Order: sequence, then C-alpha cells, then structure tokens
Amino acid sequence: MRQYSADLTPPWKKPQPVPEVPADPGLVVEEPGTGFCGAVIRCEAGTVTLEDRFGKHRVFPLEPRGFLLEGRVVTLVRPSSSPAVRPSRTASGSVAVPGARARVARAGRIYVEGRHDAELVEKVWGDDLRIEGVVVEYLGGVDDLPSIVADFAPGPDARLGVLVDHLVPGSKEWRIAESVTSEHALVVGHPYIDIWEAVKPSSVGIDAWPRVPHGQDWKTGVCRALGWPPENTGAVWKAILARVGSYKDLEPELLGRVEELIDFVTA
Repeated sequence: MRQYSADLTPPWKKPQPVPEVPADPGLVVEEPGTGFCGAVIRCEAGTVTLEDRFGKHRVFPLEPRGFLLEGRVVTLVRPSSSPAVRPSRTASGSVAVPGARARVARAGRIYVEGRHDAELVEKVWGDDLRIEGVVVEYLGGVDDLPSIVADFAPGPDARLGVLVDHLVPGSKEWRIAESVTSEHALVVGHPYIDIWEAVKPSSVGIDAWPRVPHGQDWKTGVCRALGWPPENTGAVWKAILARVGSYKDLEPELLGRVEELIDFVTA
C-alpha cells in the first residue's frame, strides 16, 4: 500500500523555508514590524539588540522569520562564536557595515558648492552615502541655484539637498537660498566663508583660522597669513584634507547640516 502524508496542505500554501543567519556583530537587518534597521551589537538568549545609524538601540525577540536581510526574510539565530563585541564606526560615527555593497543610486541628490566641499563630504560620510545610495555633486557656486533646482525638478521620489557656504542672515547666499521654495528641496548651510574653516584648527595644527580682510581672496589670504604656499591652494587643501580622519576633526556646524541633508534625501 502507498503511504500518504497526514499533512494534506497543498504545497503552494505551505510556508517556504527561510535561511538561518547567525546574528554576528555588525550584521545589518531590518525588523519588518517596526521598520527599525540597524546593526547587531548584542545577541543573548532569545533576544538580539540592534543599533541604528543614530546610535539608538532596540531589543527584539529571536523569532522565526523575524527579520529582513537585504530585503529577504531570514531567521536570526544566536551565533556559536565568542560573545558579541561592539561593531566599529565609520568616519562619520555611524555603525560600520563590513562588506556592505553600495546601493543603487537614488534619484535624489546632494549638491555642494565646490570640489573641496565634495571631497570633504566624501571622506567623512562616503561609507554612509554609498549604503544609502546618495550621490554628491558640486556646483561651482550658488549664484544660479534657483534655476539649477528648477532644472533638477525635485519631487517626492527625487529630493534635492543643497549645502551652502557662508549661509548667514543678510548674506548673498542667504538671499539666494531663500528664493528656493520647493517642498522637495532643502537648502542648509554653515557659517564659514569656505569649507576649509569647517575643519577644526587643532586638527591642522594651528591655533585659529586667520581673519582675511574683506575684498581679498580668502584661501590666498589664509595661506599668506599662515606661511603656506598661496600660489598652490590645491596642494594646501590636500594637506588639510589628509589631516581629517573622522567627524571629530570637523566643526559641529557642518556635521549637523550634512546629517540633516542625508536624512532629508533618504526620507
């Protein structure tokens, strides 16, 4: 006689098996019920603790089919290795994701004024931007910003963030930024005349950034005051950038604005 299974559930209605993945430190997963996405920092009997990019912690039960890994349902299991250790950090202070692949670029963008701005943002936030799929481009100035925003045509699925130098009340940059009215574009800035000033003086071995008289080229004036070669500001910038190792080398007025733009574009 043929032997029949007691389970008469049609195969297409049976839950498909999902992979079991060790909850190793640094593994980035999403809890679909809450949408919370973070890196594993601790795994104990029956629970796993995740930390998001802002340092917020959440504890979740280790339930079957309880998490998403790169968009796929998985079951997290307690790793058999040694106790978890806190994952390392990126240059921006976010939780590092070892081996993470860059996300396909979003339609949204972040614009900065110049090449030096773009290089500094890339050095400190590059890992975060690649994971989020955010491309940073530089404009070469903001005089034509309203028409640039109009040409970009930002929308709900293609937000535009703009970082402006010397954005202080009453300045030319302030008036230009005020003329951008799209709800899908965000213009923010720091108070410094040039992005060089956003690097802490102590990080480049000086007491303070010199004051340059109005009407003089700021970079040239700084180089002359500090005894740096004024005829090659590009080489000076490379030396400054080499002294930037992480967000700790930057002024908070810049840090907060870049984080704000990343949040806006990826919302």
